[in-house]
Amino acid sequence: MAVKAERLDHLVLTVRDVEKSLAFYERVLGLRPRAYKPGRPALHFGVQKINLQPERSDAAPVAGAPTPGSADLCFITRAAPELVARHLAACGVAVEAGPVARQGALGAMTSIYFRDPDGNLIEVATYGEDAPEPPA
Repeated sequence: MAVKAERLDHLVLTVRDVEKSLAFYERVLGLRPRAYKPGRPALHFGVQKINLQPERSDAAPVAGAPTPGSADLCFITRAAPELVARHLAACGVAVEAGPVARQGALGAMTSIYFRDPDGNLIEVATYGEDAPEPPA
């Protein structure tokens, strides 16, 4: 195969209220808000970013049906699931499910699920101590 994907660089979330989403992801998950060009907000973490696109945007090209609340995202943390649950409670975020055992890209993990301001399903997962490191 001549072309092989190596990693995910960014994804785009369509949101109803950009400022509300920026504040939520910074407060709850520690993502760093930063515009990648004037008027184009993004959230950075590790070597990835999430671009935030307003529901009514003149950006092009865009997904075929950009819709707030249609995403299901999983973030990995090293924090223990119990700490994640306490942090969410302190942030006033309702846990929808968890901690529950799940299978991730690197094996067994423990996940907690909640929703962002647009209703996207957000999963925060912790791998066990014996999980392999992601390939370079």
